[in-house]
Amino acid sequence: MLSNLDLIREFVQNSIQKKDVLLANPSLTAQTLYKSNQLLAKTEGVIATAQFTNTPSEFSINAKSSHWELMNEALADYSYILTGEIDSRNCYVYKYCQIPKDYRMHCTKSVLLWRAWWKYRKNVLRAGIPLDLLIRTRDSWYPIKDLIISDGLLYIKTLGSEIAIHSDDLVIWLSKIEVKPQN
Repeated sequence: MLSNLDLIREFVQNSIQKKDVLLANPSLTAQTLYKSNQLLAKTEGVIATAQFTNTPSEFSINAKSSHWELMNEALADYSYILTGEIDSRNCYVYKYCQIPKDYRMHCTKSVLLWRAWWKYRKNVLRAGIPLDLLIRTRDSWYPIKDLIISDGLLYIKTLGSEIAIHSDDLVIWLSKIEVKPQN
Protein backbone atom coordinates (compact mmCIF):
# COMPACT_ATOMS: atom_id res chain seq x y z
CA MET A 1 0.00 0.00 0.00
CA LEU A 2 1.25 3.48 -0.87
CA SER A 3 2.15 5.86 1.94
CA ASN A 4 0.61 9.34 1.78
CA LEU A 5 3.87 10.81 0.48
CA ASP A 6 4.26 8.09 -2.18
CA LEU A 7 0.67 8.57 -3.34
CA ILE A 8 1.15 12.34 -3.51
CA ARG A 9 4.37 11.91 -5.53
CA GLU A 10 2.54 9.58 -7.98
CA PHE A 11 -0.26 12.16 -8.24
CA VAL A 12 2.24 14.94 -9.00
CA GLN A 13 4.26 12.88 -11.49
CA ASN A 14 1.16 11.70 -13.41
CA SER A 15 -0.27 15.23 -13.40
CA ILE A 16 2.94 16.72 -14.81
CA GLN A 17 2.84 14.13 -17.60
CA LYS A 18 -0.90 14.83 -18.05
CA LYS A 19 -1.75 11.19 -17.41
CA ASP A 20 -4.95 9.95 -15.85
CA VAL A 21 -4.60 8.80 -12.27
CA LEU A 22 -6.56 6.44 -10.03
CA LEU A 23 -4.84 5.76 -6.71
CA ALA A 24 -6.02 5.33 -3.14
CA ASN A 25 -4.91 4.52 0.38
CA PRO A 26 -6.88 4.74 3.65
CA SER A 27 -6.62 8.55 3.79
CA LEU A 28 -6.11 9.82 0.21
CA THR A 29 -7.65 9.26 -3.22
CA ALA A 30 -6.26 10.54 -6.53
CA GLN A 31 -8.52 10.55 -9.58
CA THR A 32 -9.00 12.11 -12.99
CA LEU A 33 -12.09 14.26 -13.49
CA TYR A 34 -12.96 16.61 -16.37
CA LYS A 35 -9.47 17.23 -17.83
CA SER A 36 -7.85 17.51 -14.42
CA ASN A 37 -6.39 15.33 -11.71
CA GLN A 38 -7.70 15.75 -8.19
CA LEU A 39 -6.33 14.63 -4.87
CA LEU A 40 -8.90 14.13 -2.14
CA ALA A 41 -8.44 13.54 1.56
CA LYS A 42 -11.13 11.38 3.12
CA THR A 43 -11.64 13.90 5.94
CA GLU A 44 -11.11 17.16 3.96
CA GLY A 45 -12.44 16.73 0.42
CA VAL A 46 -10.44 18.09 -2.54
CA ILE A 47 -6.98 19.19 -1.38
CA ALA A 48 -5.17 19.50 -4.75
CA THR A 49 -6.04 19.97 -8.42
CA ALA A 50 -3.87 19.85 -11.53
CA GLN A 51 -5.47 21.18 -14.72
CA PHE A 52 -4.47 19.44 -17.96
CA THR A 53 -5.21 22.63 -19.94
CA ASN A 54 -2.09 24.44 -18.69
CA THR A 55 1.37 23.72 -20.13
CA PRO A 56 3.35 23.03 -18.08
CA SER A 57 0.85 21.83 -15.49
CA GLU A 58 -0.17 24.12 -12.64
CA PHE A 59 -1.26 22.89 -9.24
CA SER A 60 -3.78 24.42 -6.84
CA ILE A 61 -3.29 23.24 -3.25
CA ASN A 62 -5.77 23.85 -0.44
CA ALA A 63 -3.93 26.15 1.97
CA LYS A 64 -5.66 24.68 5.05
CA SER A 65 -5.09 21.02 4.20
CA SER A 66 -3.36 18.89 6.79
CA HIS A 67 -1.46 17.36 3.84
CA TRP A 68 -0.15 20.71 2.58
CA GLU A 69 3.43 20.16 3.78
CA LEU A 70 3.65 16.77 2.01
CA MET A 71 2.25 18.34 -1.18
CA ASN A 72 4.72 21.19 -0.87
CA GLU A 73 7.64 18.75 -0.49
CA ALA A 74 6.54 16.62 -3.46
CA LEU A 75 6.04 19.64 -5.71
CA ALA A 76 9.45 21.06 -4.73
CA ASP A 77 11.03 17.74 -5.74
CA TYR A 78 9.65 18.33 -9.26
CA SER A 79 10.74 22.02 -9.36
CA TYR A 80 7.30 23.50 -8.73
CA ILE A 81 7.22 26.66 -6.65
CA LEU A 82 4.59 28.57 -4.78
CA THR A 83 3.72 31.61 -6.91
CA GLY A 84 2.24 33.95 -4.36
CA GLU A 85 -0.68 34.60 -2.09
CA ILE A 86 -3.72 32.43 -1.40
CA ASP A 87 -6.31 32.75 -4.21
CA SER A 88 -10.09 33.24 -3.93
CA ARG A 89 -10.59 29.46 -3.53
CA ASN A 90 -8.24 29.42 -0.50
CA CYS A 91 -5.55 27.65 -2.55
CA TYR A 92 -1.87 28.17 -3.17
CA VAL A 93 -0.90 28.05 -6.87
CA TYR A 94 2.30 26.24 -7.86
CA LYS A 95 4.07 26.63 -11.21
CA TYR A 96 7.15 25.03 -12.73
CA CYS A 97 10.42 26.92 -12.20
CA GLN A 98 13.85 26.04 -13.61
CA ILE A 99 16.24 25.20 -10.78
CA PRO A 100 20.00 25.72 -11.19
CA LYS A 101 22.05 22.52 -11.47
CA ASP A 102 23.33 21.02 -8.17
CA TYR A 103 20.71 22.78 -6.00
CA ARG A 104 17.73 21.50 -4.03
CA MET A 105 14.64 23.67 -3.73
CA HIS A 106 12.82 24.33 -0.46
CA CYS A 107 9.56 26.13 0.25
CA THR A 108 9.44 26.45 4.02
CA LYS A 109 8.72 28.84 6.83
CA SER A 110 11.53 31.37 6.94
CA VAL A 111 12.75 30.10 10.31
CA LEU A 112 13.95 26.90 8.56
CA LEU A 113 16.04 29.03 6.18
CA TRP A 114 17.56 30.70 9.22
CA ARG A 115 18.49 27.26 10.64
CA ALA A 116 20.12 26.28 7.34
CA TRP A 117 21.96 29.60 7.32
CA TRP A 118 23.85 28.66 10.48
CA LYS A 119 25.21 25.57 8.76
CA TYR A 120 26.52 27.56 5.78
CA ARG A 121 27.41 30.80 7.59
CA LYS A 122 31.11 29.93 7.87
CA ASN A 123 31.35 29.86 4.06
CA VAL A 124 30.28 33.52 3.86
CA LEU A 125 33.49 34.53 5.62
CA ARG A 126 35.49 33.27 2.64
CA ALA A 127 36.29 35.66 -0.18
CA GLY A 128 33.90 35.77 -3.11
CA ILE A 129 30.15 35.45 -3.49
CA PRO A 130 28.52 32.84 -1.20
CA LEU A 131 26.59 30.37 -3.36
CA ASP A 132 25.54 27.80 -0.73
CA LEU A 133 22.07 29.31 -0.23
CA LEU A 134 20.02 31.21 -2.81
CA ILE A 135 16.67 32.95 -2.32
CA ARG A 136 13.91 33.60 -4.84
CA THR A 137 12.99 37.26 -5.19
CA ARG A 138 11.94 39.40 -8.17
CA ASP A 139 11.60 36.20 -10.27
CA SER A 140 15.27 35.35 -9.95
CA TRP A 141 17.69 33.51 -7.63
CA TYR A 142 20.06 35.61 -5.48
CA PRO A 143 22.90 34.49 -3.18
CA ILE A 144 22.32 35.20 0.50
CA LYS A 145 25.07 37.39 1.95
CA ASP A 146 23.71 37.72 5.48
CA LEU A 147 20.70 36.77 7.56
CA ILE A 148 19.63 38.50 10.78
CA ILE A 149 16.62 37.99 13.09
CA SER A 150 15.27 40.99 14.96
CA ASP A 151 11.86 41.68 16.54
CA GLY A 152 10.26 38.62 14.93
CA LEU A 153 11.44 39.57 11.45
CA LEU A 154 14.06 37.86 9.34
CA TYR A 155 16.26 40.26 7.35
CA ILE A 156 17.87 38.61 4.34
CA LYS A 157 20.67 40.49 2.62
CA THR A 158 21.34 39.57 -1.01
CA LEU A 159 23.68 41.10 -3.56
CA GLY A 160 20.94 43.43 -4.74
CA SER A 161 18.78 44.25 -1.75
CA GLU A 162 17.53 43.44 1.74
CA ILE A 163 14.31 41.51 2.27
CA ALA A 164 12.35 41.61 5.54
CA ILE A 165 9.95 38.74 6.22
CA HIS A 166 8.07 37.43 9.24
CA SER A 167 9.45 34.26 10.84
CA ASP A 168 6.25 32.34 9.95
CA ASP A 169 6.14 33.49 6.30
CA LEU A 170 6.86 31.02 3.52
CA VAL A 171 10.07 31.54 1.61
CA ILE A 172 11.44 29.80 -1.49
CA TRP A 173 15.15 29.04 -1.33
CA LEU A 174 17.82 26.72 -2.70
CA SER A 175 20.58 24.86 -0.94
CA LYS A 176 23.67 23.58 -2.69
CA ILE A 177 23.68 19.79 -2.98
CA GLU A 178 26.77 18.51 -1.24
CA VAL A 179 28.74 16.30 -3.60
CA LYS A 180 30.45 13.46 -1.78
CA PRO A 181 33.93 12.65 -3.12
CA GLN A 182 34.18 9.25 -4.78
CA ASN A 183 36.80 6.83 -3.52
